Amino acid sequence: MDYDTLIVGAGLFGAVCARELKQKGRRVLVIDRRPHPAGNIYTCRVNGIWVHQYGAHIFHTSDRKVWDYVNQFTEFNHYINSPVARYGDELYNLPFNMNTFSRMWNIATPAQAKEIIDRQVAEAKKDYHITEPKNLEEQALSLAGRDIYEKLIKGYTEKQWGRDCRDLPAFIIRRLPFRFVYDNNYFNDRYQGIPVGGYTQIVEKMLEGIPVLLRTDYRKSVTKRDGAFCLGQDTFRDVIYTGMIDEFFDYRLGPLEYRSLRFETQELPETDNFQGNAVVNYTERSVPYTRIIEHKFFEFGKDSETGEPIHGTVITREYPAAWQQGMEPYYPVNDEKNAALYRRYQELAQGEPHVMFGGRLGMYRYFDMDKVIRAALDTVAAM
Repeated sequence: MDYDTLIVGAGLFGAVCARELKQKGRRVLVIDRRPHPAGNIYTCRVNGIWVHQYGAHIFHTSDRKVWDYVNQFTEFNHYINSPVARYGDELYNLPFNMNTFSRMWNIATPAQAKEIIDRQVAEAKKDYHITEPKNLEEQALSLAGRDIYEKLIKGYTEKQWGRDCRDLPAFIIRRLPFRFVYDNNYFNDRYQGIPVGGYTQIVEKMLEGIPVLLRTDYRKSVTKRDGAFCLGQDTFRDVIYTGMIDEFFDYRLGPLEYRSLRFETQELPETDNFQGNAVVNYTERSVPYTRIIEHKFFEFGKDSETGEPIHGTVITREYPAAWQQGMEPYYPVNDEKNAALYRRYQELAQGEPHVMFGGRLGMYRYFDMDKVIRAALDTVAAM
């Protein structure tokens, strides 16, 4: 069959593109090498709990058009992301706000918190001879002072990136949002929530009426013949590619760097409440995982279908890992070296006029979900 467009990747970017192109009357086929759709936002039901298979995903946006768009496919609950950071036996609210400062320094007013932060920043600049921060450690100390840096930033960041903070570029932390109010809402966006019934349904609804081939690897399955892309007997004029841009070009210029994750999920049928919060970050370097997710609290501990309290729980520990070819890439390493290499891959991409690269891997950029949807809508609008 002759198709207009082959979409590589059944994640959020690919699904939005597929739906919008179908709405325009285009003939579209979607492939994905995973055994399921929805990419990293894939959720599955375990003992009545919607489990985020690839890490916590909380939808948030201030883009009303995107919010209205995604609400076509699901109802969102009113979940507010309020993670907790654990340093040893000390627990702190995130993001950094008056609850954090009060717990850390036993103070009560914004003026007291500002005075301590300003004093510690001045001391750090003097002790470390910081004028223009040369690395992430100096940047964080210049913004937050010693206590917040050592307890809430240093260990977590080093685990996440697999490097000492002194070996990370300063621009990773351009600023630190301090809120001098008692407010634990992590996001400033106007709209926020978790889809009732999980994320997978959103992608499945977007892909209704569109052929999807799972367990299908683009590099192993698609060839080019007489100017057309071919998959078996099917031909395609254009490709929207949401995989790794360096992999598309067979790492011709060398591999880009990514960080990966390993997930350790545990069902606890005899435990109704493991940690009292959906997300708890572990900020000590000596703790090998960065956070534990207790999935039931994304829907307030209740079954989304019956509304009844759920007995038992499911938790997931997230372990950062150095990425190697064959592993799943999660986070682009956006330092100067990789940015320069990505620009060279972009130049190669200009020689592929019938291939469009999108999503976090195709564009080598970390995207929140609302930005993924916006980028996909803009991509289709430009076609």
